[in-house]
Amino acid sequence: MKVVSCEVHVVATPPPHVGGMYWIFVKLGTACGIEGVGEVYAASFHPRVMAAAVEDVFERYLNGHDPHHVERLYREAFSSGFTQRPDLSMMGVLSGLEMACWDIVGKAAGLPVYELIGGKVHDKLRSYTYLYPRDANGHYDYDNVELAVESALENQALGFTALKFDPAGPYTAYSGHMLSLEAMEKSATFCQRIREAVGNSCDLLFGTHGQMTPAGAIRLAQYLEPFDPLWFEEPVPPGQSEAMARVADHTSIPVATGERLTTKYEFHDLLRHNAASILQMNLGRVGGILEGKKIATLAEVHYAQIAPHLYNGPVGAAASIQLATATPNFLIQESIGTWGGFHADILEQKIEWRDGYVIPSDRPGLGVELDMAMVREHSPYTGGSLHLKMDPRPYDVKEQSDAGWKQRPGS
Repeated sequence: MKVVSCEVHVVATPPPHVGGMYWIFVKLGTACGIEGVGEVYAASFHPRVMAAAVEDVFERYLNGHDPHHVERLYREAFSSGFTQRPDLSMMGVLSGLEMACWDIVGKAAGLPVYELIGGKVHDKLRSYTYLYPRDANGHYDYDNVELAVESALENQALGFTALKFDPAGPYTAYSGHMLSLEAMEKSATFCQRIREAVGNSCDLLFGTHGQMTPAGAIRLAQYLEPFDPLWFEEPVPPGQSEAMARVADHTSIPVATGERLTTKYEFHDLLRHNAASILQMNLGRVGGILEGKKIATLAEVHYAQIAPHLYNGPVGAAASIQLATATPNFLIQESIGTWGGFHADILEQKIEWRDGYVIPSDRPGLGVELDMAMVREHSPYTGGSLHLKMDPRPYDVKEQSDAGWKQRPGS
């Protein structure tokens, strides 16, 4: 079997852009007629740059090769240009191509990918969602605790047993910083009010995005501990495991992190410093499904768990579901609501979600197929914004609003 073709589709998401401004899908074809799909999660450059990068990597390392040989593909891409180190954009490109290879391999075998990476462990996957509170005009408002409580109760009624929110924003290019007392009190109020509303039937997942210094994160954790969140997410910027370990060592709240990391090497560094007990790899960034499986195994050795991150499209979600289904130390899967809206429209058959759980598909490969008519209708992306963005201004305790942060629901 040989891979002989590659298509890149940059799909523009419709307002309100839940899951990012665009999704980068790849479609591979083999000489024998099998097609596989993957998704790139890389936001450092405009997608036109990433599309060119996908085509370059395909021509150098995959065209004419057997899609079963994912280890070879990984090692050659990882070593591209005499690097052999975690390169965020290269690993994003590789991830999408590697997923598509697994989709082909599963279809050729007539089996879901999870049966090829250890076999099914979980018949259903516990899931969580961000709270997406809307005001009377239908606009997202993440600063209003009353709307957050309403959203929490709505999602609890749907069946969710874990809810995520991040009221400590904004996220700036100059983080980490020390939060204001007002921001910490606001964070505690969100936890208190949501806990009072949902009781003990829902875990609270407190999101931050590397906003704080270690000292600032420890201060905030003390405000949050009375409400017993399941996790304290990415309390300090990525890249300094010792700094995150200081936070983990000074709070009873489990630290979760990993959406901005790539490859087993960066996750190993986290684990060896005891910096996190919950790993949130995004399979469209870490290097793909096999690399994700290796990271999950490293976590298992350290008695840590995985909670795959997902703030992108449904093909990356499908890959995460395959990994989670075959992983003993799986904790919870990020869902974007119940997988309706554009996440459903772009697929021939939507991801199945039932009463708080994702139900793994038994279809071959990744278990999803793109609706190519819908893909073409929403391609190409013509905007100038990146998938996500940070505030270019330093944090100001008197000006804690951030338009860029408020425009997007979650991360």
